Order: sequence, then C-alpha cells, then structure tokens
Amino acid sequence: MDYEDFLDLVKKRRSIRRFKPDPVLDGDIEKIIEAGRWAPSGFNLQPWEFVIVKKGALRSSIAQLVQDFFTTHAPMEQTREAWQGPSPRPGAGPPTLGIAAAPVFIVPFGDPRIRDGLPMIHRYSDDSWEKTYISSMASNFMIMPLAAAALGLGSQWVSAVNQPLIHCGIKQLLGIPGPLKIYDMMVLGYPDMEPKPRLVREREEMVHYDDCETSGFRSDEGVSAFIK
Repeated sequence: MDYEDFLDLVKKRRSIRRFKPDPVLDGDIEKIIEAGRWAPSGFNLQPWEFVIVKKGALRSSIAQLVQDFFTTHAPMEQTREAWQGPSPRPGAGPPTLGIAAAPVFIVPFGDPRIRDGLPMIHRYSDDSWEKTYISSMASNFMIMPLAAAALGLGSQWVSAVNQPLIHCGIKQLLGIPGPLKIYDMMVLGYPDMEPKPRLVREREEMVHYDDCETSGFRSDEGVSAFIK
C-alpha cells in the first residue's frame, strides 16, 4: 500500500449510525481483531482483551443499557447555553440509536494488572500510568475501524459504554472478570446510510514549526466559531 491508498482508507473510515442486518463473516471479524492485536502499546504490555458479541439477545440488552443511559442524562441537555441551539423537548425521549441493528459488537477491555510490568517511574505515578494505559488502548481501538473500512464494513464508536452504569451492566451481561475495565465499544456491520461530508480543519491552521508564536494559534473567538 502506498501513501495515497492509506490516506484514502483513513478518509473512508466514517462513523456509521445505521446498519443493515446482514451478517458479517467470521473471517472478517478475525481480520479486524488481528489488526488490533498488532497495535503499539506502552512497553509492549498489550493490555487489551476482546469480547465479540453476536447473540441478538445480548446485543439488544447492551443497546438498551445505552438507550437507558441517554434517558437518565437527558435533563442535562435542558441546561444548554443559548448559542448551542434549542434543547430537546422535555419528555421527548432519548435519541434514536442505530446500534441495535448492527450484527456484531466488539467490546475491548483493558487489564490494569499490566501496571506491574511498567518501569518504576511509570508504575508508581498514577498520571503516567493512566496516560500509558489509555494511549495503548486508543492505538488499538483506532486500528480496528480502519481494518473494518478496508473490508468494506462500517463501524461506530460507542463511547458511552465506559459510563459506570453501562460499564457495570455490560460486565455483568458478559461475565467479565472484576479487574478488567471496559474501554469503548465498536459496533460493526454493513452501512445502511451515506455519511454527510466531514468538516476537517485546514492543515495550515493546525501545523506549527519550531518557534510557535501565540499569533499562530487560534483565538478564543476562532475556537468558538469552529465549535458553532
């Protein structure tokens, strides 16, 4: 693969929020896990474990946990600032989630016990250990959606699963051992939607060389305009 092919793959990877019910080949799931298995990790400690969820009842239960979570925190959205746009109507219910239709969930868990294998300067610094652990899990989790895109599959990150309520529920449903911590969840399947064009900042706005003067970075007003 040359650079242009790689860049096309990176651009092709998009978050898919509606899926067809068509089954995903076991061989393709294995290829995605194989790609993630080779991800870089701090001191090569490879903290990841994967649970592949294909049973419909389990997927429905997990999707319901996510749906319930959005219901419980919906009142927070009533506190939105005016510039963020109108708040959802009270009692309108949680947003429609398309993840339930995806035929495969991949749940990566991290094993904090690998902390004992770190050099002492990292092992006994909570901040350093946490950064090493999260960076390792993040690099693993980024590779898998790229692999899915290369196979013509769509995927979506469901970051809400690391919220305590959902985290505990998924661990109980899947029988995950106590020390392991859920990192995120990737739902996988064939896309049933065409994503809108993605807004990406210009390269010149974000790259700085050597002496970075304050004038070279965005102002508070510039950041606010981008968010809006």
